[in-house]
Amino acid sequence: MKKDVNQKQQQLEAFRVSDKNQSLTTNQGLKIAEDEHSLKAGDRGPTLLEDFHFREKMTHFDHERIPERVVHARGSAAHGIFETYECASNITKAQFLNGKGTKTPVFVRFSTVAGSRGSADTVRDARGFATKFYTQEGNYDLVGNNIPVFFIQDAIKFPDFVHAVKPEPNNEIPQAQSAHDTFWDFIANNQESAHMVMWHMSDRSIPRSYRMMEGFGVNTYRFINDERKAHFVKFHWKPTLGVKSLVWDEAQIIAGKDPDFHRRDLWESIERGDFPEWELGVQLIPVEDEFNYSFDILDATKIWPEEEVPVRILGKMTLNKNVDNFFAETEQAAFHVGHVVPGIDFSNDPLLQGRLFSYTDTQLIRLGGPNFHEIPINKPICPFHNNQRDGYGRQTINVGQVSYHNNSLADNTPSPISEADGGYTHYEEKIEGHKVRARSDSFKDHFTQARLFWLSVTDVEKKHIINAFCFELGKVKNKAIRKQVVDMLAHVSHTLATAIADTIGIVPPVQVEVPHITQTSPAVSQVINAVESVKTLKVAVIVAENTEENLNELIATLLSKNIVVELISTKQGILNGYEIHETFATASSSLYDGVYVTGSFHDSYQQAKAEQFFQEAYQHFKTIGYAENVSFLQHIANKDGVANNLNSFIHSLSKHRHWER
Repeated sequence: MKKDVNQKQQQLEAFRVSDKNQSLTTNQGLKIAEDEHSLKAGDRGPTLLEDFHFREKMTHFDHERIPERVVHARGSAAHGIFETYECASNITKAQFLNGKGTKTPVFVRFSTVAGSRGSADTVRDARGFATKFYTQEGNYDLVGNNIPVFFIQDAIKFPDFVHAVKPEPNNEIPQAQSAHDTFWDFIANNQESAHMVMWHMSDRSIPRSYRMMEGFGVNTYRFINDERKAHFVKFHWKPTLGVKSLVWDEAQIIAGKDPDFHRRDLWESIERGDFPEWELGVQLIPVEDEFNYSFDILDATKIWPEEEVPVRILGKMTLNKNVDNFFAETEQAAFHVGHVVPGIDFSNDPLLQGRLFSYTDTQLIRLGGPNFHEIPINKPICPFHNNQRDGYGRQTINVGQVSYHNNSLADNTPSPISEADGGYTHYEEKIEGHKVRARSDSFKDHFTQARLFWLSVTDVEKKHIINAFCFELGKVKNKAIRKQVVDMLAHVSHTLATAIADTIGIVPPVQVEVPHITQTSPAVSQVINAVESVKTLKVAVIVAENTEENLNELIATLLSKNIVVELISTKQGILNGYEIHETFATASSSLYDGVYVTGSFHDSYQQAKAEQFFQEAYQHFKTIGYAENVSFLQHIANKDGVANNLNSFIHSLSKHRHWER
């Protein structure tokens, strides 16, 4: 696929600088003759204060870091294009969604929530999915997660939730984990989290890659069309490769073998031209139907079941360019749910309402002041004019004497513009009520959808959820907290709660009444909705001294299916005429989607390493293939996902995991 040239890339080109083959200068452009030694009073004397080059260089270094994000600190990002499939003018007047084939530049940042910038990619966590659309009407930011619900209903509780999930303040332990006392103490005492924690303990929280991860807007927004007709809307990003996840043991191994696993996967996929793709879908509820559902549509701890409110697909996003500089782009990108365009508005979702304040506030401290919109990655591609002036990092040179409204000296410009001409106006909604610190009674059902999720997933997924709870609660030192959580989960499923209690040494809960569910939502299950494809999956081919298989043919066949191939052996370099990419010491089967063994090793130690490599893949339910002359795999020859020829291997690989084992 040819990389699209877009207006955002053209704009960024003015800011790109290459230092290659250039003379060394100061930031003021002064050419420097010496950069190895500071200026001293004699070669053994003290450094002199007049060494302006040393002071500039060191001062800049001392100030190179900015505060990391309070949450979503660890992230990876890329540029791309969003293209519409159809004209959506009947539901929104947002121009970037109007007209078939409309293309809009985008910048997308994926992230983990709890960990610091230096934490591992594959921890169990919710993940951010933030998209900046550079539209002709201004920037629109769709800031969501890979899980469609959240832990809390009201933004005033967000600091409490984050304090609970972050490392505990007395010892700064543990990093990037929810498996500790304060997190589960919060869950047990804030039971609105019940639904989210079911998703969090599912495979959704350990994705195979960002490319195979679903995205959700989480909150409820509004679409408004030119006739002022309004719909409540929820956003979905559906990956074309399907939703795939790691298994927990595998995720832990990867965190040690390659803590940059997701970041590396995204980068390398784009570099080799396997551009990640997602389709943008929306769920729509007419505003007059707000109260026609068994759940409150403004409650961020609830989904709109897709079987009840179908997803309408509007277009496709393709990420086709990596960043040129991680700090300048990924780290300085400022997303905000309040960055909207005409045709998109807000609901009274109390979590969303609080986010509208918080995002601006956090950018002010992190990016040094109110001018973060002038940083190149954040700058809109359309013109912007207002009476805002000065402040840290101001780059715009505003000419003229007027910086206020109303005025006559500048003919009352910049001037407001009518809605008909593209001016933004908020949706008019009649509001009545007393000023209260309260929440609607319709928000009080915390367990119906948690049980809906449990009943909607397969037995394999249920087993993974139970195992995840057992691991997490097994790390909780306070047994009273363990008991509280188990008793809470009994309101979701007595079977679930009892299985957990038995493993973590807690008295099983008493039988309590659970919500009566007459339907399920198969759309929430990864297994039911699995996409069978080998496209961009990564295979480790083990090359031995006695390899007889035609490697040229094997590699060519795999590559023809758009499978990524890496050769593994006892040492790097050339073996049997082939360049070996990794060794058993530098790689792990956890880093691959499948393993193909081409022969055995004469050395018993190396043979044991090879067998350990494939056995680990087998334990993680991955596809294993082997050539005819490989005898040491015969004992698993008839198992699911084990193939003794290349064609069968490729077919089995498309299933991703073989849970029957």
